[in-house]
Amino acid sequence: MVTLRVIDTKRDLVRAPAVALDGVAISYGGDGTPVYEAVAPVRLEVGENEFLAIVGPTGCGKSTLLNAAAGLIRPAAGTVSVFGQPLAGINGKAGYLFQQDALMPWKTARDNVAVALEVAGRPRAEALEKANALLARVGLASFGDRYPHQLSGGQRKRVGLAQVLIRNPKILLMDEPFGPLDAQTRHIMGTLLLDLWAQDRKAVMFVTHDLEEAIALADRVVIMSAGPRARIIGDHRIDLPRPRDVAEIRMEPRFHALHRVIWNELREEVMKAYGALG
Repeated sequence: MVTLRVIDTKRDLVRAPAVALDGVAISYGGDGTPVYEAVAPVRLEVGENEFLAIVGPTGCGKSTLLNAAAGLIRPAAGTVSVFGQPLAGINGKAGYLFQQDALMPWKTARDNVAVALEVAGRPRAEALEKANALLARVGLASFGDRYPHQLSGGQRKRVGLAQVLIRNPKILLMDEPFGPLDAQTRHIMGTLLLDLWAQDRKAVMFVTHDLEEAIALADRVVIMSAGPRARIIGDHRIDLPRPRDVAEIRMEPRFHALHRVIWNELREEVMKAYGALG
């Protein structure tokens, strides 16, 4: 008797990670100049719906890994894959939110958001309609006609977030996006980001120096060692319940327990980096 097995593709299909760094190493220099090995070969995967935070001391290569995932730099060794396909050139499935604003001062908030679709050839009316909808999602429905100099730092960051989201990327690459903001505004922006992320669960690679911010936001926190030849030395699952309020979750006993464990691994690397700088 032959037993037939019905395949449940949703259960049996193994999805490729959104981003996979396989033995990726990154160096600078050469051609007559000294070679600086910034990142030793690392392996790192980010799941399709996963929020990953990367922490480490100053100069350890966190942003460098993000740039490799974006296709902005080519690794000296190893491969970068996006949803199972080798990355060649710029990562078209990713949106990148930098620490510094990328807003054009001569354009209104609405036009700054819409321009990402307009340059892709979409009709202006459609782009403006989607820009208005996204400004409403980030709490700026009545600020579309304001110019960047008329907005607070937190408001400009919300416009920048809408600017990235309007193309509906499957991956968000975020490099210290809330770094310039004050503590209260960072909490508000973090909770807003989680609310937006919960709607479609994009893959996120979030670089930060702030360990508390990383734990409050992420599903996993990856620790990088001090450079040169930085490497991944820790990978921690964050088992805090969702949804989360970024300010309130920091009061939970489990948050403090996770912080203690991760900081114990990170502390020595931070001291190494400060020693090298001093």
